[in-house]
Parts: sequence; structure tokens; C-alpha cells
Amino acid sequence: MDSTAGTAPPRLTRLTFHGPFSEERAVRMIDRLARTEPRTILDIGCGWGEFLLRTLAATPGATGVGVDLNEEDIARGRALAAARGLDDRVTFHAESGVATTRGPADLVLCFGASHALSDTQPPGHTAAALEALRGLVNPGGRVVLGEGFWERTPTPTELAAMWPDASPDEHPSLAGLVDLAVAAGFRPEWIESAGVDEWEEFESGYRADVEEWLAHHPTHPAAEETRARVDQQRSRWLRGYRGVLGIAYLTLVPVA
Repeated sequence: MDSTAGTAPPRLTRLTFHGPFSEERAVRMIDRLARTEPRTILDIGCGWGEFLLRTLAATPGATGVGVDLNEEDIARGRALAAARGLDDRVTFHAESGVATTRGPADLVLCFGASHALSDTQPPGHTAAALEALRGLVNPGGRVVLGEGFWERTPTPTELAAMWPDASPDEHPSLAGLVDLAVAAGFRPEWIESAGVDEWEEFESGYRADVEEWLAHHPTHPAAEETRARVDQQRSRWLRGYRGVLGIAYLTLVPVA
């Protein structure tokens, strides 16, 4: 038996942001957003709130709220806020973002978490999320939406290798995504998308802790289940959505 049978694999310690999002992009985006001088910031599906906390640090006097269902991430966010002296300006809540009453705010963030705003199933989930975001942002404010789109139409083989029930109409194209934002009452101030390096950094970082743990604990009681799960995750990326699924970051201005 493994001598460290009680040792669980660490979780996501290699990731700064929970998504394909580089330091360079964060600096550029926060600089742009800080110029709008938001006084209130709401982050839906915030995870541990790294982008929220950095934006608060760049906008003295602003206050923030982070919402996420994962209590472990929420605890990590609170600890980060305390370590950076921001805990008097931000609160984290372990709760759903569906029909949230935490808004409206001057700046609303939603990175890869459109599903947290609505119970609507794909392909209508993006339009439903944009409608919800439109109601959460103050006049003259900004919404930053990180949302999936198809870089190209996936093949049947690629779809079969992705997550269960993946379908070609699950995501729009980038142009289609922007059209949905305009239809929801926004103008797209800035359109950008994650690059290959950001995807590889995220996908590798997402599994790095567990891959290392498996190498050191091959006979751990949890190793078999953990190995199967991580191998499946990696296969879905490499055989399924790598180079097919994109992530757009849209900075949106509500139409008056």
C-alpha cells in the first residue's frame, strides 16, 4: 500500500486564472477597465477571484462581489483578499448566479461562466446569459464576457471525443457570438480571443498537480479513479476541442 494513502492530490495550484488567460492579457484588460473608474464590480462564476482582486487593486475605492458555487474556490478567494489587504473591499458568496440580486454594478465580469447565469441549455444558454448580464450592469458601465465559440465547425470525430452530448450548434462562431451580444443590447468595445499559448498553459496547468501526484503515488487507493479521470480530460482536449473551441473575451458597453 502507498505510504501516503491519506494524501489527496492538490487542486489547481498551478493556475493563476481559471481559464486560458495570460498575465499579459490581464494587465492590458485591467488597464482599460480601470480607466472607466468603476465603483462597484460584480464577478459571476468568480472562482477564486484573481481577476476581480487585481481589478480592485487597480481601482482604489471600488468594492467588489464574487459569486461562485465552489466553496473551496470561495475560501481561496477570501484568503487571497486578506493577504492583499483587500478583504474590506470585497465579499465572496458561495451561491448560484441564476437570478442573482448582487447587481447592478458598474463592471460585471463573467469568465467562462455563462452557465452560472441561466438554466437554459445549449444552444440558447449564451443568449440567455447576455440577457441576464444586460440587466446586471449599470448605465455607462462595462461587461466582460469570456465565452466559448467554434473556431471552425467540429468534425463528427472531434465531437465524439469532446464532452458528452457535444453538438455543432452548441457554440456560435466568433461573429455569431458578437451578433448575440449586439442583439442583447450591447456594443462590442473590444473583441479578443485566447491564443494557442494561453490554451496550452491552461490545459497543462489544470492537470499538472494531479499528473505529478499520480507519478509519485501510483498505488494510492484513489490513483486508479484519478488516473482515469485525468486521462479522459486530456484526451478530450487533444483529440476533441484543441484548435476547435475558442474562448472570446468581449468587453461590452450597454446601449443607453
